Amino acid sequence: MKPQIFRSKTAWVLGWVWMVFAAFNAVDLVANGTIPSALVAGAVLAVLTAAVFVGCLRPGILAGEDGILVRNPLRNVFVPWKAVDGIHVSHAIIIESGDDSVRCWTPQSSARERAKAVRRGAPAVPAKSGRYPSTQPQLSKAEQAAAQVMAGRTHADWVAQQLTETAEKKSRATGERLPLTTNWSPSALGVLAAALILVIAALILA
Repeated sequence: MKPQIFRSKTAWVLGWVWMVFAAFNAVDLVANGTIPSALVAGAVLAVLTAAVFVGCLRPGILAGEDGILVRNPLRNVFVPWKAVDGIHVSHAIIIESGDDSVRCWTPQSSARERAKAVRRGAPAVPAKSGRYPSTQPQLSKAEQAAAQVMAGRTHADWVAQQLTETAEKKSRATGERLPLTTNWSPSALGVLAAALILVIAALILA
């Protein structure tokens, strides 16, 4: 089964916009730049690009066949489905497993987003204009019930619900309960190391 990926779409899009911008600038530095100014500019560009990669493009929650893989900026945490004891949302999605808990970098629920969700789920009040009230379409009972259910729910709440429902289904399967595992991300460390090398080179040659 192909893993289902949950992440911030805004961060994902902005991250790739930056990557395109950085690629064009890198080509220009290689083609037209002169040492050491081009190396200094390249080092700054590399640091910013590394930060965008680890902060915007890499993070996500992957729901696979065997469990949940949480990709935070620098570390990966794998939680088997049977090891999931609870999932809740504060500003971030938190997965509980025994005495451990995993705080997911993305998607997050900001106070502004939650307030917007609350307003979206609030019942509409007929507006008045002049002497006569304006007419607005009345919601059916089913639509009103759906609005109440969605009131205050953010994207992070929806993701947490999807993960919880899957965990409940998967936990019924036979097999032993395995602990969560945590490790450093090779890709994140590699990108940061490359940026650091460029910074050191720029400092030496500048």
